[in-house]
Amino acid sequence: MIPGVAHPHRYLFEQMVRRELRQKYKGSALGIAWYLVNPLVLMGAYYLLFGVIFELQRIPDFPLFLMVGLVVWIFFSQSLLSAAPSLLDHGALIRKARFPRETIPASVVAVQAITFVVLLVALGVVTVVLRGTLDVALLLLPVVLLALLGFVLGLSLAVAVLHAHFRDVAPILSAALLPWFFLSPIFFRPEDITGQALARAALEWGNPVAPYIEAVRAILYGGAAPGPDVLAYVLAGAAVSLLFGLALFRRLAAELAVLV
Repeated sequence: MIPGVAHPHRYLFEQMVRRELRQKYKGSALGIAWYLVNPLVLMGAYYLLFGVIFELQRIPDFPLFLMVGLVVWIFFSQSLLSAAPSLLDHGALIRKARFPRETIPASVVAVQAITFVVLLVALGVVTVVLRGTLDVALLLLPVVLLALLGFVLGLSLAVAVLHAHFRDVAPILSAALLPWFFLSPIFFRPEDITGQALARAALEWGNPVAPYIEAVRAILYGGAAPGPDVLAYVLAGAAVSLLFGLALFRRLAAELAVLV
């Protein structure tokens, strides 16, 4: 259950998720299959750029390597971008009804999580078959995914409530995500970029989403458990993000009825 969503309000949360899913794919013949289009197009474009033009194909099965990183990034970035305006989008409901306001950005993240899991399962099957990475390490994947969900949810709560107070947050976030994308280990391995220990550490640990990408990729693409340092990072990052996001949200939520 999503933190902050109390049992009496579970029905409201479920209805919000259903509504978001219906709106997301309303009038679409392919439905959730459209969620495949964006990462596939990006994979093709970045494979052409980094796998052909700049010859990063020294990474075995580079399209699969790239795709695993892309689906994690898309879940992360789309959750934040969708959560930012979510409180404003539901302003009428906030003004009329009393319920945990966390339900709104949580439902947005839940929708992104559903589509992310569907895509990751399909990608995981292909990757495991082609890479031969069926291993006991797969048992760690649910743990890593739950940590990723907690990390994203905490940041989404913070972004949503901050944007309700300061309307510049969403455009700043949108601008920041572009360079953040290129600094994330999606289409490269940090050791291929630099041999300097400090620079490599900045790429691996200074970017908070990087260990989540590396953890999922280690399991699906590499067929091995992430290192204990990576596991500790993703679990601690999830806890810190959730605690921070909830604390900030609850501190600023009292004024939402006036702001939205």
